[in-house]
Amino acid sequence: MKTSLVILAAGKGTRMNSDLPKVLHPIAGEPMLIHAMESGRVLAPERTVVVAGHGADQVRAAALAHDPDAIVVEQEEQLGTAHAVAQARAALTGFEGMTVVLYGDTPFIQPETLERMQDALAQHDVTVLGFQAADPARYGRLVMDGDRLERIVEFKDATEAERAITLCNSGVLAARTDTLFDLIDAVGNDNASGEYYLTDIVGLARTGGLRASAVTCDEAETLGVNSRADLALADATFQRRARAALLEDGVTLMAPDTVYLARDTIIGRDTLIEPNVVFGPGVTVESGATIRAFSHLEGCHVSRGGIVGPYARLRPGAELAEDVRIGNFVEIKNAQVAEGAKINHLSYVGDASVGAAANLGAGTITCNYDGVMKHHTHIGARAFIGSNTMLVAPVSIGDGAMTGSGSVITSDVEPDALALARAPQVEKPGMARKLLEMLKAKKAKMQRGS
Repeated sequence: MKTSLVILAAGKGTRMNSDLPKVLHPIAGEPMLIHAMESGRVLAPERTVVVAGHGADQVRAAALAHDPDAIVVEQEEQLGTAHAVAQARAALTGFEGMTVVLYGDTPFIQPETLERMQDALAQHDVTVLGFQAADPARYGRLVMDGDRLERIVEFKDATEAERAITLCNSGVLAARTDTLFDLIDAVGNDNASGEYYLTDIVGLARTGGLRASAVTCDEAETLGVNSRADLALADATFQRRARAALLEDGVTLMAPDTVYLARDTIIGRDTLIEPNVVFGPGVTVESGATIRAFSHLEGCHVSRGGIVGPYARLRPGAELAEDVRIGNFVEIKNAQVAEGAKINHLSYVGDASVGAAANLGAGTITCNYDGVMKHHTHIGARAFIGSNTMLVAPVSIGDGAMTGSGSVITSDVEPDALALARAPQVEKPGMARKLLEMLKAKKAKMQRGS
């Protein structure tokens, strides 16, 4: 069945106490809106509609950056969930198939759950996602008659008998698109909040002779984020699941609770991750690599057999080939490092290419920025860069070339050449003692004057 997604992302999130729209607060390095969009990807939606409201321009930018084909519409007044979904009507004109309603602040709905909802809709007109709550608290309740869903009642409108029900509403639902909007047209706002509840369509469907059902999932999938405490809990939930998945897939985490993962982190089997490693978005680590303690990786690729850290930083555009060694206090940015190259300590390599088996000594810096433009440095295969060498880009070091320690290289170096670029050493006998005595006398004079 053809599918469309409507993702509700209009809420201000007052309890977040933030200028940032609630759905843009990050979980595992990416806005929770993106998590919700990715949850629905399993259904291969032909259209994805994001309903924005508070901070609409920011929400639109984030949604389109993730999916340029997404359609963003605006709910100018927040009059309830049914009113929010109604804003997607024009974007779904002529669409024939199923529409699934998700929430930008409920990021953990699992793909298999959405697939079960899709399957259930083959025999029903409306399908709602519910869960058995350990503490039903103020959730809406699903009122069932056998396997039929009769209605959804909000807590504030529920009777005491209805409040005793533990099967609760997640808010996620699916319906045939034409049916969904026909039912929304019939929704009223005669309730305690004066809002148009999307949940009312279930009762309207039953009254109209349509079939409604409920699919259940684990309560953890329905975790919504309404406060900073919720956000912290959601991130911890994601990290726990992601770490467990890596362990199951054959990755060694020496101290799992100290490793922070992004939503899209990919790590191959037999990789070793030491304590206190942070993975930002866009990281792939191939099998058999080692990421040592206190390293930070983002937007980079580490090939098989690579060793990174400890205390290393890989920034976006860092591409490490097989068996590359990146040591302590080394930063790599927008640079390609070829097979077997070594950059073992205290170096910065940015906007550069490093050839196979090259060796960069401690303190090597590619001076890539002139205050306006970034410039490229090329270091050839088997080159040896002496400690404390400044490579002032644009510059090219040939294959097999060497630079002397302490050099400032401003011109290209031919293959197999030795480049020395440092001032000659000058020695002045006795000057150290004379200078020290002069400074002491000056200090004593200043102290007498005070």
